[in-house]
Amino acid sequence: MTGSQESPSFRLAYVPGVTPAKWVRIWNERLPGIPLTLTQVPAPDADGVLRAGDADAAFVRLPVDRTYFSAIPLYTETTVVVVPKDHLITAADEVTLADLADEVLFHPLDDVFDWAAPPGEPAFERPATTPDAVELVAANVGLLVVPQSLARLYHRKDLTYRPVVDAPQSSVALSWPEEATTDLVEDFIGIVRGRTVNSSRGRTAAQATAEKPPGKRAEQSSGGGRQKQGARKPGTTGSGAAKSTGGNPRARAKSGKPPAKRGRPRRRS
Repeated sequence: MTGSQESPSFRLAYVPGVTPAKWVRIWNERLPGIPLTLTQVPAPDADGVLRAGDADAAFVRLPVDRTYFSAIPLYTETTVVVVPKDHLITAADEVTLADLADEVLFHPLDDVFDWAAPPGEPAFERPATTPDAVELVAANVGLLVVPQSLARLYHRKDLTYRPVVDAPQSSVALSWPEEATTDLVEDFIGIVRGRTVNSSRGRTAAQATAEKPPGKRAEQSSGGGRQKQGARKPGTTGSGAAKSTGGNPRARAKSGKPPAKRGRPRRRS
């Protein structure tokens, strides 16, 4: 957005289950003059939002089209099965897909898993969204396998969940169109990667240097800062100065100091 007459801003999209608050807080601390706009989008729509230019970057679920998008993988989530609190599965600390073979499992249209063959017994229909599927689980119609963050996001008092140890997992990444890597995108990449404000790879570090008072920059560039350790001001003397003039008669004469007297060597008795 460099050169635009409009005030710069950064538009960040994120899919359900992702919590961008930590990164947004750091952005606001480092770049208070550039507002960050957050937009939640359904997981299947994140690709289209970025392609249409409606967001500068997005937290998405992998995979993405790597011929068009750049992506930085961030973390991989535990997969869980959402069940009613009185379900038999709650007796176990964790389950396998084989334990779900006889259960009706919902496969919503916005499912984040790319199942080759969804486990369990197929439901009578595919719910339109994950929240719709959660409502059906609460009605004791079937179960739902989701990333743990979605189970927490759509939590209900009458539902719980258990890890599914051998189920597919969902990974979250920061993604943006490769050909649209702007300065603001680079700033946000630095925040997500944990770079400090003084990092040499962050644009904010360059800005921090540019914002130093001109007098200090000129002073540093001319060598007029603090003296190096061990350097002496003109007119001062020390052991080093004494050694440099002690053996030179001309230097002694210029300094006005009388030559040091030498005593006669004692004879051996």
